[in-house]
Amino acid sequence: MFSTKIAAAAKAVQATISFERTPDKVIERVRAERPSLVIFDLNSARLKPIDTIGLLKADPDVRGTPTLGYASHVQADVMAAARVAGCDEVLARSAFSDKLGEILTRHP
Repeated sequence: MFSTKIAAAAKAVQATISFERTPDKVIERVRAERPSLVIFDLNSARLKPIDTIGLLKADPDVRGTPTLGYASHVQADVMAAARVAGCDEVLARSAFSDKLGEILTRHP
């Protein structure tokens, strides 16, 4: 559901986006394309976002790639774990949704 919202917001601000569903694919794409931002749904069981963020931030070639994670505001533990893993910005899902256009504009 959020991928549809992200895709619509990206189209509105003419941002290029892509979606990956596995940690290996995320890391592979970041290494190959050097995106201006990697966004993580911190609740994605398949993506294992906390582990994937940790892997990205441990890789000297891509650790400078900005990362943003979002989760429900009641999941303080998940949001804290993302910060510990190195996520650059962590937002409640509602704030992420409200600021999505601005976020995508800041990271073209």
